[in-house]
Amino acid sequence: MIKVGFLTIGQSPRSDITPTFKEMFNKNIEIVERGALDALKEAQLLTVIARKEKNICVSRLRDGRSIIINKRKLLPLLQNELSKLEQEVDMVMVLSTDEFSAFTCEKPILYAHRIVTQTIAAMVDQPKIGLIIPLEEQRNSMLKKWESISDEIAVAVASPYDYGNFEEAAHYLKNYQVDLIVLDCMGYNEEHRELVRKESGILTILPRTLVARIVLEYL
Repeated sequence: MIKVGFLTIGQSPRSDITPTFKEMFNKNIEIVERGALDALKEAQLLTVIARKEKNICVSRLRDGRSIIINKRKLLPLLQNELSKLEQEVDMVMVLSTDEFSAFTCEKPILYAHRIVTQTIAAMVDQPKIGLIIPLEEQRNSMLKKWESISDEIAVAVASPYDYGNFEEAAHYLKNYQVDLIVLDCMGYNEEHRELVRKESGILTILPRTLVARIVLEYL
């Protein structure tokens, strides 16, 4: 039995994400989940919520609520959970498309944001990219993440956690005549992709299924 650790920036288990991976993985792969906020009690969650910070992340709590997190406060929490998780698994997947610097880990570790950006870079030279992101406040950090991949990036906002308007986002990016659309958050699911693809008529990339296929190559 091969054990793969999923490290999420919110709380585990991620019942909205892991079913996709379980469907794609074979029976010899076991998923072990840990979240940066797992050890925090309800009152302690208030200490990591982003208020006026520019560098933020959005994720999901185990009860289904979304949470906007101060990224600076998030990093040590992630490393702490990772240090415990790596003792239980054969490899680790950082389950976020947000850009993170390298963590300390003795096991092989894959970063979703690197998989997604480098895959797009390998598909076509300087594509005109359409991004759908969860929060307007993430626009600048997302543009910075993609600036080495393309000089032409259009951004639309539709949250996977709070009933975002995906039809409007798809039409917005269609009007920009982008070459492809990236749903830039692990919280987006297959229904979101199909809706955006249907409304835009444009190739739409879903990070969670792309990442799952890459992980399989390592197992």
